[in-house]
Amino acid sequence: MADIKMSGSGQMFKNPYLERLTKTHISIPLTLFYGAAVAAIIYTVIYTEIPVVEIIGMVLAGMISWTVLEYFFHRYLFHIAEFNPKLEKLQYTLHGIHHEYPRDKMRLAMPPVVSIILATGFFALFYLIFGMYGFSFGAGFVAAYASYLLVHYSVHAFIAPNNLLRKLWTHHNIHHYKDPKSAFGVSSPLWDYVFGTMPKKY
Repeated sequence: MADIKMSGSGQMFKNPYLERLTKTHISIPLTLFYGAAVAAIIYTVIYTEIPVVEIIGMVLAGMISWTVLEYFFHRYLFHIAEFNPKLEKLQYTLHGIHHEYPRDKMRLAMPPVVSIILATGFFALFYLIFGMYGFSFGAGFVAAYASYLLVHYSVHAFIAPNNLLRKLWTHHNIHHYKDPKSAFGVSSPLWDYVFGTMPKKY
């Protein structure tokens, strides 16, 4: 793993236009994905006959599904070089640069161009699986993703609060500064408990 730099920003591409696309202000993805979640729920309520209680259930199912995917993406894709050293360059591009420059506020969220493409693909998949229920499931999924971004940004950009949320700061900072092979959950340590990747001293 590269040395941790407490300031500055790494360079991913020599082309200045491509380089600019790798950065985003946190307000952009938060607006996009919370907005998409609200729009999907409104659409479901107005244009389908799905009962409200079932819409709520699908939203919650989508949110839980995101937390599982968040854990596995972080553990097995963003840290893929641990399992396949030949993919070290890919891992650095996806996530390694964030570990090298953890306080770079412009790289605390996936670039909107990439995340919009992925979100569209997920919504299409959910529609194929669940039909009209896929909109409310997708709403929960992208709302949970936006919440993950909010937590991730807050942990890196702000001082830990003196309340229950402090545990999220501690958990993610252990992953960055002490043990990158543990504490893969960002929005919640739940799946670290389930899959045995909680830090040894917590």
